[in-house]
Amino acid sequence: MGFKKLLAYQKGFDLAMDIFHLTKEFPKSEQFVLTSQMVRSSRAVCSAIAEAYRKRQYEKHFKSKVSDADSENSETQLWLDFALACDYIDEPRRKELQLKSEEIGRLLNYMINNPDKFGLK
Repeated sequence: MGFKKLLAYQKGFDLAMDIFHLTKEFPKSEQFVLTSQMVRSSRAVCSAIAEAYRKRQYEKHFKSKVSDADSENSETQLWLDFALACDYIDEPRRKELQLKSEEIGRLLNYMINNPDKFGLK
């Protein structure tokens, strides 16, 4: 099984794409600020999962990289709050994306707490 088959990766990728499409509607003045931060942190979730999976023979490294993914996921939630506060998204949309992010967080925590289920030796 490759990292693309991991549910956390798949859901993380979907959320990153939702955010990418959402931020296309943000003002141009936010292009190098909020937009780039939201896109970067949401994509970093997936990249950290991919790195963790490739280093899964080392439990500490695996957990560290999955923890990095969880940190990036939390950062994405922060940027969603800023997008709401700046009136770039409405509360229902923020809540929808927040719930997706929280589900990803639960999946990441499961990976951290059960590394043996992900091919660790």
